Amino acid sequence: MVSPVSDDAPEGLQKTAGVLEVQASAEQEVLPADQAQVLNKMAKYQVPQRSGDIVMIQSEHTGAIDILSADLESADLLGDHRKVSPPLMAPPCIWTFAKMKEFKSKLGKEKNSRLVVKRGEVVTIRVPTHPEGKRVCWEFATDDYDIGFGVYFDWTPVTSTDITVQVSDSSEDEDEDEEEEEEIEDPVPVGDVERGSRSSLRGRYGEVMPVYRRDSHRDVQAGSHDYPGEGIYLLKFDNSYSLLRNKTLYFHVYYTS
Repeated sequence: MVSPVSDDAPEGLQKTAGVLEVQASAEQEVLPADQAQVLNKMAKYQVPQRSGDIVMIQSEHTGAIDILSADLESADLLGDHRKVSPPLMAPPCIWTFAKMKEFKSKLGKEKNSRLVVKRGEVVTIRVPTHPEGKRVCWEFATDDYDIGFGVYFDWTPVTSTDITVQVSDSSEDEDEDEEEEEEIEDPVPVGDVERGSRSSLRGRYGEVMPVYRRDSHRDVQAGSHDYPGEGIYLLKFDNSYSLLRNKTLYFHVYYTS
């Protein structure tokens, strides 16, 4: 609690209180009685100078005064909504290999390992961490043309180990869809896919590797990443930069222990 200014208070503090009292008296003629009373009440309290002092907040509608400790500001009681940044991701291991025909032939016979990423689309493959695994691995290739690729991590509890595929018309549309479903923002790629899109990371998302155009039509692109914890990997195949060409994608995602 804060005590009223006493007679033996420092001279500077007495002057400050005196000025506030004079202002309150002068404004009583033009202010409603309840607001003038608020000003008189405020004049009795010290102005916060350091951590541990009080902070007074006056309502513009009711004139009521809330008295809070300045130490409580970090608890977001003063309306400062801070978002905790996700921890930094360790870099992935990436490599390529040249057995394109064998790779495409094998995956072409497997179910759900081949899809078409249409022009202007972004396909996100959501891969939950597995309780028996320690790292995620991926391999992919395309026919004739390259494609953008990046990996992100969603720090969210895993309720199912099923791998799912999400298709959107663009990165922005994908983010809007997820915000409507979860009311939580997704990584928003910013920049040129050819130079590498950096992401504006918010909330629970971390960036493993940004979206770059990969020569997946020349060599099989492969990589792995050790689990940073429980969550969901987001493997993004970005064809939003292409105005004319669809891309046939062959991919294989698995975990190892």
